[in-house]
Amino acid sequence: MINEALARTPVPVRLANAYCVAVASKDLEYRGLLSGEGVNFPDGTPVVWAMSRNSHLGSRPGRVRGPSLFVNTIDQGRRKGLRHYFLGTTPETLKLLVSKIEAVYPGAIVAGAFAPPFGELDHKFYESCVQRIEPCEPHILWVALGSPKQDYATRYLARSVGVPCVGVGAAFDFVAGTAKEAPRWMQDHAVEWLYRFATEPGRLWKRYLFGNILFAASVAKSRKLNKLGMSTPHDKETT
Repeated sequence: MINEALARTPVPVRLANAYCVAVASKDLEYRGLLSGEGVNFPDGTPVVWAMSRNSHLGSRPGRVRGPSLFVNTIDQGRRKGLRHYFLGTTPETLKLLVSKIEAVYPGAIVAGAFAPPFGELDHKFYESCVQRIEPCEPHILWVALGSPKQDYATRYLARSVGVPCVGVGAAFDFVAGTAKEAPRWMQDHAVEWLYRFATEPGRLWKRYLFGNILFAASVAKSRKLNKLGMSTPHDKETT
């Protein structure tokens, strides 16, 4: 990721969890996006398990967890002078996020941050984002708008800004401290969703109730999960 960022390779990167697979099983436009330009990594133990069961890969696929990828790239990018831009969540969360990064990762370069108003991904939205991001000259753009919205945004912005754009979901909230991560054992045993549901039931109940059912159904029906173009680091969790 760091090499691609330093080269300013305009690639959208998606961290696809069970909910993404569930949406893609019903939404042809979103399925086309996942199958198109860019890179998909399996984010979440259920997706990795499904890939292991439903494919003929030579070795066990590994997990690429969004929050881990985010903080590890920030940490390791310090030695290379990597410039980061954060897009999404709220102004309050971004302020906390930047403060936390400056405290925990001294020397990390935050080129800029913007919390766009909630709304559609229309021309006005993208124009506003590009006008703010381009002058900051980031090497990498981190996007936290929630799936599938952020996946559409990363595709457009990678083309427009000309840098890797990575959709990282709740990573901003986890690092900023506005949301708590599930214990590691829950992450490893495919029940991280249960922890998140318990902490935000009003917002997440539809996503997990219907998303998990759709995900299970799509895996049961098909042995072609890798048709989504999932990139598969092997044998160990990739962070």
